[in-house]
Amino acid sequence: MNKKIIRNIVLCLYALAILLPLSIIFFATFKDGTELFQNIAGLPRNFSLDNYYKIFVEEKFVVYFLNSIQTTLTSVFLTLFFGSLAAYFIIRCNKILGIIIFALFAAGMMIPPQVNMIPLYNLISSFGLKNKLTGLIIANIASTLPVAVFILTGFMRSIHKELFGASKVDGANEWKIYSRVVMPLSLPSLSATGIFLFVMHWNDLLYPLLFITKRAKKTVPLALLDFQGQYVIDYQMLFTGVAIASIPMVLMYLFFQRYFIAGMSAGAVKG
Repeated sequence: MNKKIIRNIVLCLYALAILLPLSIIFFATFKDGTELFQNIAGLPRNFSLDNYYKIFVEEKFVVYFLNSIQTTLTSVFLTLFFGSLAAYFIIRCNKILGIIIFALFAAGMMIPPQVNMIPLYNLISSFGLKNKLTGLIIANIASTLPVAVFILTGFMRSIHKELFGASKVDGANEWKIYSRVVMPLSLPSLSATGIFLFVMHWNDLLYPLLFITKRAKKTVPLALLDFQGQYVIDYQMLFTGVAIASIPMVLMYLFFQRYFIAGMSAGAVKG
């Protein structure tokens, strides 16, 4: 009983440590600069939407938000598509060849993105994709494809081999087995991987900082830097931008948390 009480106390303290800074940021979005510094941890005296008006109308945050949505969703979809194809090939091809290909993708996870900055920048510039969302999407896919292949291969290996044989007997080719058998069974793993990729792409600052210089092509993380000067930081606008930027990630987890939990445990035991 004492252990249970101690565990609950620790969990409550952990939850408080997370919720306290989040609540401070949320309530700060309804304060002006003066009130923010006078009463940073308290409730706003007068709830005002001026910060939201400024960030959407004056700062044109909608443009950056849409850029991030387009870049992130496209990157996640294509990464899952190519990653699932590669994972399916790995489990279906010759065992030695599959191990070699899987090892190459796994090695790609060990290389930090910062190591490839200069060659990747030169490559994107040579193709004329600088200051274009297409170049940013290609860089995102290249950087996170090894992660997707690593996770999806682990799940697909747990699928019973008899399903592949039965599909072959029914006359299904490899594409039909992939699209009609493997993909429906992989939905929990795909959802969990998609949420993981979504968070990575949505919060990415390195590649937008490298490839995007035009204001109209900025993403949300890059746009948030505009509120941080060398000597002055516009905290209320920065907090408002952070609050807005967190909405898609929260909604993504709320709607797909069932698949996320299932996907995290999927493939743990080989079938």
